[in-house]
Amino acid sequence: MKNHKSVGKKIKEYREFRQISRSDLALQANLDEVQLQLIEEKGNVPSLGVLIKISRALGVRIGTFLDDQETVGPALVNAGQAEESLSFSTTDESSREHLNFFSLAQAKSGRHMEPFLVEIEPAEESDYKLSSHEGEEFIYVLEGSIEINYGKEVYVLKKGDTIYLDSVVSHNIHAAGDQGAKMLAVIYTPI
Repeated sequence: MKNHKSVGKKIKEYREFRQISRSDLALQANLDEVQLQLIEEKGNVPSLGVLIKISRALGVRIGTFLDDQETVGPALVNAGQAEESLSFSTTDESSREHLNFFSLAQAKSGRHMEPFLVEIEPAEESDYKLSSHEGEEFIYVLEGSIEINYGKEVYVLKKGDTIYLDSVVSHNIHAAGDQGAKMLAVIYTPI
């Protein structure tokens, strides 16, 4: 997870380049300044919702903080070569260690979608915390079964099933039952 510690550094670099104080960015992103400091200085990985708020406040796409390099043409990831990426936490206090994200487009600059291969390990029900963020998600189940709590509804998807959802609705994705699963997730967030 080479980006794990660099996300905060990139946020700080963009903030300072735009000559925005940490307190002003926290205010614009509707975050606590201490939370932003922990992200920038201690390498705390923000939740996807928090990262979206920061990117919108800075006027950049979310991928700006996830990019490793800039490739003008297509980004190719051969089978088995996807690199582990960030594991977004639902809240700042809990880590979603049961979701392992593998970016499928880190090398593509200027992208508007974030495609991930996501391995889902079985988790305790106490880990099923709902979150929401701007944008949309497309999910395709590759292996096993997943359960999605979406607002007041619950959806169970099996291998080959897909769902396209609005991310602003509180949701949680986890393995259905005690077996792991794998899915393709494409996340779109407007700037």
